[in-house]
Amino acid sequence: MANEYDLVVLGGGTGGYVAAVRASQLGLKTAIVESGKLGGTCLHKGCIPSKALLRSAEVFEQTKKADTFGVETEQPTLNFFKVQERKQSIIDTLHTGVQGLMKKGKIDVYEGFGRILGPSIFSPSAGTISVEMNNGDENQMLIPKNVLIATGSSPRTLPGLEVDEDYVMTSDEALSMKELPESIVIVGGGVIGIEWASMLTDFGVEVTVLEYTDRILPTEDKDISKEMTRLMKKKGVKIVTGAKVLGETLKKETGVEVQAEHKGETKTYSADRMLVSVGRSPNVNNIGLENTDIVVENGAIQTNKYYQTKESHIYAIGDVIGGMQLAHVASHEGITAVEHMADQDPMPMNMEQVPSCIYSNPEAASVGLTEDQAKEQGYNVKVGKFPFKAVGKALVYGNSDGFVKIVADEETDDLLGVHMIGPHVTDMISEAGLAKVLDATPWEVAHSIHPHPTLSEVMGEAALAVDGKQIHG
Repeated sequence: MANEYDLVVLGGGTGGYVAAVRASQLGLKTAIVESGKLGGTCLHKGCIPSKALLRSAEVFEQTKKADTFGVETEQPTLNFFKVQERKQSIIDTLHTGVQGLMKKGKIDVYEGFGRILGPSIFSPSAGTISVEMNNGDENQMLIPKNVLIATGSSPRTLPGLEVDEDYVMTSDEALSMKELPESIVIVGGGVIGIEWASMLTDFGVEVTVLEYTDRILPTEDKDISKEMTRLMKKKGVKIVTGAKVLGETLKKETGVEVQAEHKGETKTYSADRMLVSVGRSPNVNNIGLENTDIVVENGAIQTNKYYQTKESHIYAIGDVIGGMQLAHVASHEGITAVEHMADQDPMPMNMEQVPSCIYSNPEAASVGLTEDQAKEQGYNVKVGKFPFKAVGKALVYGNSDGFVKIVADEETDDLLGVHMIGPHVTDMISEAGLAKVLDATPWEVAHSIHPHPTLSEVMGEAALAVDGKQIHG
């Protein structure tokens, strides 16, 4: 028996379930097909569990410094079992919440693996979904008017650095570690690699990061990369940039040993375990794309600004289309796609208005163009920069490293980009995001009154600094 829907969403991750909720609000009969658990990678293998572990690492590190606040305690010990227990409790709570949203929206959830079929007796065009049910029941046939592909992505590896159960892992396996290694080599110094480096070193693990490019966080503003490098090294992380890891040299006996080309020499790096953090690949295989006219380039599904594929009734969002592989991006793409299929005339998303965050200790966050990008695009830029050490609340917190950097257009005074590193900047970046949406100028940001004492004062001072008018620096 076939079931008909206005929309079937392939994938119940953050982008998929948010799109389904919006579709339900618009009166569309909606179903989700998910082979794992609702919430997807973000909830179960990404955003939430990694941030739970990062928070435990931060508390552990702060507790070691309690005496600087006048709080005298015995030296803290880490119970990693309880750390993992807390992480899972948070995941379970949020998972229950997502399930509740499906019931509230009367969204049908099919627990199984969905594939797109070509034209058939069910439909003259591609788009019927065949669901291979997890429980072994007969395949379910779903006939939708529209399909939304939200199948996400999976961690990449490098040749020779294939994952095993004992020594080599990606972030998926690392999140489930039962005990911490004494030392680890992290291959890749991007966002995920640096978050893990920060977390593990705060937990007391000896960390070495091998990054192929000439700096860690290569997509961030150079000043952010430089400051993060300084602060990671201050924490004890060994960072090696310009390192080409030779996967074929990997040895695994009582630990891992691998060679890398660095500055014209071949050097050997060893540790108890290895974490491979070299990006993520869109999940486009085995979902029936070959039965459609959908175009895939460089492993990602191609769409227009409303996330329609070459098949106008089939949309795709999130990591599977490449671009900024962020949960909040996928959610907004999903809302845009659903509103478009429901003739709501949504506004296309402007990627220069999307904040990105790094949840290491210290945190980093940004929105808009880096200084180099702005110059490459022909802008005559002016820059304002202001340190946390000149902000009273940062000293109260005992964490005054970092700064806020604002990039503006010299001619129009338009805000081009904001880049932050320091305490709680992932919570502060939304002000900059709103400023970008409203096409604000640094003058307007500076004249938004920032209460004292707060960390947010650094934003107002950085905006003043664009024109050399900062008060406390």
